Amino acid sequence: MTARLVAKRLRRDGLRPVARTVAAKAVNAAVGAWHLAEPGLPLREEDIVDPQSRLQSPVLQSSPVPARTGRLRVGWVCTPPAPGSGGHTTFFRMVEEMEERGHLCTLFLYDPHDDDISRHEETIRSHWPALRAGVRSATNGMEGVDAIIASSWPTAHVAAGRAPGGVHLFYFIQDYEPYFYPRGFLYALAEDSYRLGLTNVALGGMIGEVMQAELGEPPHAVVPFGCDTGTYRLLKPPPRNVRAGVVYYAKRKVDRRGYLLAKLALERFHALHPEQEIHIYGDTVTGWDIPVTNHGNLTPNELNSLYNRTIAGLAISFTNISLVPGELLAAGNVPVLNHSAFASGLLRDPDAVWAPATPTGLATALAEVVGAPGIEERAQTIAGRKRPDWSKTREEFARLLENSCASMPHQAPLHSLRGGRA
Repeated sequence: MTARLVAKRLRRDGLRPVARTVAAKAVNAAVGAWHLAEPGLPLREEDIVDPQSRLQSPVLQSSPVPARTGRLRVGWVCTPPAPGSGGHTTFFRMVEEMEERGHLCTLFLYDPHDDDISRHEETIRSHWPALRAGVRSATNGMEGVDAIIASSWPTAHVAAGRAPGGVHLFYFIQDYEPYFYPRGFLYALAEDSYRLGLTNVALGGMIGEVMQAELGEPPHAVVPFGCDTGTYRLLKPPPRNVRAGVVYYAKRKVDRRGYLLAKLALERFHALHPEQEIHIYGDTVTGWDIPVTNHGNLTPNELNSLYNRTIAGLAISFTNISLVPGELLAAGNVPVLNHSAFASGLLRDPDAVWAPATPTGLATALAEVVGAPGIEERAQTIAGRKRPDWSKTREEFARLLENSCASMPHQAPLHSLRGGRA
């Protein structure tokens, strides 16, 4: 838009419509540039493993992994964590359980761009202080372990390709990760991660059902989804002020968490209840047409306090359910979720509110929750219900690892077929 056209539009329409037009053109230009960019590959090219070649190898088929009993040396492969990462937090709970049972654990961090993991170790020690595991780079060798557990589709490829010989291989699956992408190469690579010969362990029954439907085979085992009921709970004494407002965890670049849908829904909710403060944590948001309170990243205790001060929380997911709904419920807060076959089959809590995955549907549901009477009494009832914590998940996963290593003849990793690789 030229300066002359801008001046003409300003005289005719005023500032706000012109500003919106200029902003929209800037966004369209940015989106166009994004579409022209090559998609990023979240693992090194040499770490892509072909399932068919791997599983049909005569060396692989004739090399069972020996049984391991007693104190295990366990390697856990994950990407470098960011503070507050829910996926890493859940994965690290499994590490902590194995450590508490006397096993020796090592985190193998996989960064496709850098072998130096020193800066990431500082993040782990600061934000997950209960972990005692050593921290090493997955690309510098994963020797000296009896078992290796992958945590995502790129690390499943890494585990299959880089693990030393004689190691039991597992994949702790927290979501059906092909759904993170449009149909294409990355979708296919994520799908292949379930076919690499690792023992697939799904977190929650819905992943098992989706794997059965999409791949024709279920995972080898399923462990239950839990909630951190130690951190997230009703505060006593309760906050001085009566609960008010709603809360939303923003992940702007993670489309499966529905950021654009949440933005539109909360703007419509504000029109219905302008007196209700909208709290946003996680990513800091800008450019909204309504007032919001940005909190940025919060510690778990700070987040529990915010949940205790607010009435409802918007919790959107188009794949496996996130940790947020369970944590809201434990704090007496009402989660409002989008209808999704993937997530709704997992959370059957009577206090969760499911709504159509549309801006109006979610806004209306939020408005009904904040407008209902007896907010404080309802919070007491919700928080008072008994819900599964992570102890059962941790115990079942640890037992599965121990029993599998003690008795299951497993296939040898691809490393032994390539003559070794650092």
